[in-house]
Amino acid sequence: MNIHYLKHVPFEGLGYIDNWVRSPEHKVTATKFYEDHKLPFVDICDMLIVMGGSMSVHDDHLYPWLKEEKKFIEKAITKGKKVLGICLGAQLIAEVLGAKVYPNKEKEIGWFPVKFMPENNSLFKNFPQAETVLHWHGETFELPQGSRHIAKSEACRNQAFSYMDHVVGLQFHLEMTPDSLNVMIENCKDELKPSAYVQSEEQIRGTNFFDNNNKLMDQMLNSLAGLN
Repeated sequence: MNIHYLKHVPFEGLGYIDNWVRSPEHKVTATKFYEDHKLPFVDICDMLIVMGGSMSVHDDHLYPWLKEEKKFIEKAITKGKKVLGICLGAQLIAEVLGAKVYPNKEKEIGWFPVKFMPENNSLFKNFPQAETVLHWHGETFELPQGSRHIAKSEACRNQAFSYMDHVVGLQFHLEMTPDSLNVMIENCKDELKPSAYVQSEEQIRGTNFFDNNNKLMDQMLNSLAGLN
């Protein structure tokens, strides 16, 4: 597969996904918006992965490249490419599909459980009913029209959705590894102001669900790519 990923900030990379995309049969390219805004021709991509970032989908005035990125994501979806969005990436997908993106009632940062509804989509058919996952977001999205609701949490109802069986949006971070989490904390620790759904640095570092989360990410990627 030809896989292209969109990276918005230096400290939110592929994490565990890098293990999957570096398989010998995959060719991997990237647009790193903090360095270069150049996007490829969408037709060369089989899969598009849109990563997280500290900006909002509404920050076009601060990051003019967001407008071109949204058009690129929309083209990829329209052309039937396999598309995965994580956190900001999921919010961008939701917006280009016509759904509202807005501040969640509560910020959600740390390890909190989500409830999966795997019966809603075959891409998630072997997922557990619930799993503790890493969150780091202050905004959320409405479900795009025609999408399927895949996961929810106590703090945030819309945690994941799928669209037409080739597009997935995840609000949470199944791709996180100990190293990528360390980089995230070092760059975003000013957001860790403990509240009902924001854990302290010590709580986040002291919790470990990486193996379970990464296995689920691997499983979902294989399903999205049609490899299982």
